[in-house]
Amino acid sequence: MKKRLILNFTEGNVEEPITYFLIKNYDLLVNILKAEIYPEEGGNLLMEMEGDEKTIKKSINYLKSRNVEVVNVDRKIHFREEDCIYCGSCTAVCCTGSLSIDKKTWKIVFNKEKCLVCGLCAEACPLSLFEVSFGN
Repeated sequence: MKKRLILNFTEGNVEEPITYFLIKNYDLLVNILKAEIYPEEGGNLLMEMEGDEKTIKKSINYLKSRNVEVVNVDRKIHFREEDCIYCGSCTAVCCTGSLSIDKKTWKIVFNKEKCLVCGLCAEACPLSLFEVSFGN
C-alpha cells in the first residue's frame, strides 16, 4: 500500500529525525517528494510511504504522538489527450518528466507513475486539458 501525506512540523519537532524512525522502526519505504523545513520555524514535507496498511496506521499514530500534523493527500489528475494540440506548454513546466513529447509522433506522452500531481501542467495548458481532483 502506498500513502501520500503532507507532514506539518512545528518549531518544536523540526529537529527530530522523524523520517529515520519511520524507516528504521516501521520498515517503511519513504520517498520525500518535496520539503520546505526551516530550523526553529517548522515547515512541511510531502512524502509517499509504502508498507502494509497496519504498519502505515501505526506510523501515522507515531507521527501524531510527536505532534506532527498529518494530512492525507489523495489527488488525481486527468488529461484530455484527445483535445491536445501538442504545443508542449505542459512539458516545459513538468519538473518530474512525467510529461514529454514523443520525438517520432510529436504527441504528448503522460507517465502517471512519475506524476506528483503538482498542478503546474494544469496552469500551463492553454486549453485547460488537465484536471486535478481530490478524492478519498
